[in-house]
Amino acid sequence: MTIHYHGTPLTPRNELLKLAGKHFCVSFANPGDADWCLAHGQSVMWDSGAFTAFTQGKAVDWTKYFGWLEPRLGHPHWAVIPDVIDGTEADQRDLIATWPFGSLGAPVWHMALSLDYLLELSDKWPRICFGSSGRYWQVGSDDWCRRADAAFNALAKTGKLPWIHMLRGLEMCGDRWPFASADSTNVARNFKNIGNEKDPERMARRIDAVQCPINWSLRPEQQDIFYEVA
Repeated sequence: MTIHYHGTPLTPRNELLKLAGKHFCVSFANPGDADWCLAHGQSVMWDSGAFTAFTQGKAVDWTKYFGWLEPRLGHPHWAVIPDVIDGTEADQRDLIATWPFGSLGAPVWHMALSLDYLLELSDKWPRICFGSSGRYWQVGSDDWCRRADAAFNALAKTGKLPWIHMLRGLEMCGDRWPFASADSTNVARNFKNIGNEKDPERMARRIDAVQCPINWSLRPEQQDIFYEVA
């Protein structure tokens, strides 16, 4: 069963109360609901805030991130290991080497990086996050779909399929990819849309009811003659 992590912050607090018992994603970039989610959620995925920082042209203080995580990490809760959006594989390895919490973290494979690097991560980590980057920034685009197919083909050929978490990816649940979990801020961002207001608990319940397949069969890959996919 796919775990659906609902992003925060979700305001006002009386609306967040309706989601007690759900799984939550709390970002270091906006941690106001962290302790409430830890007390009232089934589990919490702690996000590093790297995506938010990248879109705002800022940097994350990783020492502060680790300090924030330390009292909040423990099964079944886990965190995203620091990463460099649009960075090289060497950049990613350098940050992973600083991670102090072992298997309570998951590294990010940015889809613009090589499939060899994805396989390297799968040899060392039981859980991996897919991050949309470069040409594959838009989740669900044609390029993104081809890259996701290639990634799962590569993993399946090794004879194992680790826990794959899709960052910003709840909209892809119900499609062909066997994501074990995904997150998005869909509910928090959209339940108050003027003229189209919705009950957040009902929105979350409908999202949670859409599952991913649990297996993957090799698929033919469509190659772009103008762009070599590594």
